[in-house]
Amino acid sequence: MSRLNPVDLITKKRDGGEHTPEELHFLVQGMVDGSIPDYQLAAWAMAVYFQGMSDAEATQLTLAMANSGDTLDLRGALATGALAPGALIVDKHSSGGVGDKTTLAVGPIVAACGLPVGKMSGRGLSFSGGTIDKLESISGWSPDLSEERFRQQLQEIGLVIAGQTADLAPADKHLYALRDVTGTVPSLPLIAASIMSKKLAAGADAIVLDVKCGRGAFMENLDDARALARLMVAIGDGAGRKVTALITGMEQPLGNAVGNALEVQEAIETLHGRGPTDFQELVERVCAEMVLLGDPACGDLGAAQKRVREAIASGAALEKLVAFVAAQGGNPDEIRHPERLPRAPIARSLLAETAGFVHAIDAREIGLTVVELGGGRKRKGDAIDFGVGVVCQTKVGDRTTAGGALCTVYAADEASASIAVSRLRGAWRIADGPTAPLPVILDRITGD
Repeated sequence: MSRLNPVDLITKKRDGGEHTPEELHFLVQGMVDGSIPDYQLAAWAMAVYFQGMSDAEATQLTLAMANSGDTLDLRGALATGALAPGALIVDKHSSGGVGDKTTLAVGPIVAACGLPVGKMSGRGLSFSGGTIDKLESISGWSPDLSEERFRQQLQEIGLVIAGQTADLAPADKHLYALRDVTGTVPSLPLIAASIMSKKLAAGADAIVLDVKCGRGAFMENLDDARALARLMVAIGDGAGRKVTALITGMEQPLGNAVGNALEVQEAIETLHGRGPTDFQELVERVCAEMVLLGDPACGDLGAAQKRVREAIASGAALEKLVAFVAAQGGNPDEIRHPERLPRAPIARSLLAETAGFVHAIDAREIGLTVVELGGGRKRKGDAIDFGVGVVCQTKVGDRTTAGGALCTVYAADEASASIAVSRLRGAWRIADGPTAPLPVILDRITGD
């Protein structure tokens, strides 16, 4: 590979050329070992931003990034017989959104259905909360596991969620940091390679993607969400993985709760079968898609949905969450008694000024408000207040009365509660005529 020159590769992509697998592996190796300087990598990323990549290029870039560091062998972590014949290791990924606590409910349900779930998850990013932050609102729970402990817990409990290790897909960390400061974050092939490289490195045979679309997501319009989902499915196919992508709505918060401990409590309610209608629907659908991909004996989506609902109704999914939390140092009593989870001391309601119907809710504004309350980070390393947040009493399509509560803000003090309520007043749009509730599932994209 020494004959390859970064300048030639930058020029080739600038002029619309297609990289060979050798060229992409050379670039990724240069990211990891420092042999290609950041200014050249940044120039190459900008060329990709303007010229794009073919599916084959994006697949090769993803594979090179996935193999740039450690990879997990989840199948090897399971003793013989732990998986049914032909069963696959299944993972899920959400592109992130406001109130997206899906993993907290999906993991226990799928594990209770007999498919082991071993996940690497992250922290919050801007207005979008992170799974690790939410779980850390449970007293004592820790994402820091050795590889040996990760494997042992996957074998014994069937569910483990850990923070991403520094050695998992290190090329992705380096390239993302460059994209973040060079205006190339929105590049679809670079987004897809970033997401899929971590999923491949984490050992999944099959992946269900939940691609959010709307004001509360990073992909705001349906065409862009479809393009990203199609590309990630194509990368999965090219890498020999089974992938299904759901495009799901994020014009309003998912469920009712936004904020770390509040979302954990809502996920627990969902494992009792009492979750908000939109969240319960999404959780059960994602679980069913995972069971369908992972268990060849399942049959069809209807049969998978039946298994998922049985795991909830029997209490098996809730008990799986209890065992998982305890295994990672958390207090299981807070799962059995979620009222013991952190809750900010000040509760202040946003009241409707007029009667009517809710036509729109600005999910992004709610997410940013929760960050301002202390429920997210403005800068890396900021401490999080796990008890703050917003709980919506109304969703799009609901009727309101003058003086009725639209949402409740939970804040650390009166001043921040007042600021939050004032800010959120513009997030609800109320009109005279009725309007339909927003759909949860917008599209489904599968591989060959």
